[in-house]
Formats: sequence, C-alpha cells, structure tokens
Amino acid sequence: MLNLKALRGYPRLIFAGLALLMAASCSPPPKEEVPVRIEGATAASVNGEKIYTSDVELEAVARGLVPAGTKVKPGDDEYDTVLNQLIEQKLMAQEALRRGLDKDPAGRRRLEMAAERILGNLLVENLVAEDVTEDQIEAMYEKQVSLQQDDDEVRIAHILVNTQEEAQALFDRIQAGESFESLVSANSLDRATRMEQGDLGYVSPNDEPAPFPLVIANTGEGEVAPPFQSADGWHILKVKKRRSRAPKTREEMRPDIVTFLTLEQIAKIVRRLRAEAQIQQGEPGLDAAGATPYTLPDADGDDAPADQAPPAPEGTEL
Repeated sequence: MLNLKALRGYPRLIFAGLALLMAASCSPPPKEEVPVRIEGATAASVNGEKIYTSDVELEAVARGLVPAGTKVKPGDDEYDTVLNQLIEQKLMAQEALRRGLDKDPAGRRRLEMAAERILGNLLVENLVAEDVTEDQIEAMYEKQVSLQQDDDEVRIAHILVNTQEEAQALFDRIQAGESFESLVSANSLDRATRMEQGDLGYVSPNDEPAPFPLVIANTGEGEVAPPFQSADGWHILKVKKRRSRAPKTREEMRPDIVTFLTLEQIAKIVRRLRAEAQIQQGEPGLDAAGATPYTLPDADGDDAPADQAPPAPEGTEL
C-alpha cells in the first residue's frame, strides 16, 4: 500500500471515484505487458462464427486460471473449460440476437454501457502503456522509500574499492560462500572501518548520500547488496540489523505504484474532459418524452400478438 503522505494534494472525491472506476470497469494494470494476438488459429466454429485460440488464452488469463503470458492448448483443463464456456456464451448470444433482444431499448442501452466500460478499460491500458513510464515508477519508489525510512535506523557495513571489477569479484566470492567479514580487512580502502569488519554502525538511511537509501531499502537484514558506486568509489554493502521494519522492495511496491500513477493520469484526463464537455444533469425537460413502448418480435420471426404486454420500462431490472 502506498504511504498516505504521497496522496496529499489529491481531492478525496476524485480519487475515490477513480478507484471505483478501476474496480468496477477496468482490470488492474498488469505487472508486465502481455502481447495480445488478434484472431489467429481457430479454436472452434459455432454456426459459422469463429472462436479463436487467442480468445481462449486471454479469457483464461482474465479469469485468473493461468498467469499472464502462459500458453494453454487443447487438452489442458483450463483450455477445455474456457473453450466450452465460450461456446455456450456464443450460442446464447446468437439466440439473443435471433430473438431480437439487441433491439429492445433496455437491452440496447445495456450493450452501450458494456461498450463504454470496455472503452474505459482500453483507455486505462493505453494510459499505462504511454504515460506510466519506468522513470516515473522509479521516482515514485524513491519518494516512498524516503517516506518509509524517515524514522529507520539500520546497522550497515561496507567494503570500499576503486573499480567495479574489484567490487564484482569480491561480491562473487561472497556469493560463492566466503563471509563478508573475512574479506574486509584485506580489501577495503576505508581505513576507518576496515579493522572493524567494515562496520559503519547504525545510520538513518535518508541521511546517507544517494544511492545508499535505495540500496538499503532493497537489501534484507543479514544480506549483502550487489556492488554500487558512490562519490567515494565502489561499495559492497551488508545490512546487519534493523531497528524498524524494512520498506517494501521495488518489485513488491511496483503494482501499487503503477495503479497510483494510472489513477493520477486518469484524474488529469477526466478533469480535462469534464471541463471541455457539455454536461446536463437532471435538468427539466431531459426526460420529457418518457419511455417508448416496445414489443419484442416473435422468436420465430413472426410479429407478436397485438395484446402482448410491453416489456418493463427502460431502467427496470428485467
């Protein structure tokens, strides 16, 4: 969850409304972009109308049956289950069209609203693809780490060397099983700490120069971070102990950041569209014409009897 301090300055009603939009009509932004194939191989044909393999794959992902990017094929339980459901869905849609339900005013309006929800979803996907950049995600993550580490105290140790090659070689030795502490005295250039196993004591991460705060945030207690460079040279850093809970890593926080940045972009575009649009809300005369009675055609194509009762007025649950 994003730190609430980061949300200051955003009107509560706008943010709540946009969160509702995301929940009701739009899927959460994907963790990674999944290529969408249009059409392709045919999975089934229902009265001449095709269901494509890509339809089955996308539906399986949308229902959470398989992770995004996973291929499903005939014979897989997920594939067969989804395909059978899509066949039945297609049959029911064809029957609804045969009965003329798409021409009923209430049905037509529901189809229009479904199309609006899908278009809103497409807009969100477009905003994520075009306006939520890696640079924005990184900047937001740095902000969040700073906020979460305001009161942190972390005991760290380091090995300081001149070059990336030296640092990488030492890091590889640690990864292979040598202890961090055993390599400090013979290799670290930091005279003040090399006889203390590189121990820098407890520090407040936000008081340290970049990139120390982010490296500390992404390193668990007892773990050694990959080599990184500062103004002093190349470091291998170990987080020995924390006096407070570690912030989430970039990958853990990424979905929340993407969602937040997406909502931010939606807020901007909604404000602009509302400012440019002509919106009438509940003014007299908007509904003066009243509902128009409608008679469904007979299922076999014949006209319905004259005394057939009209359907419920538009807006009433059928």
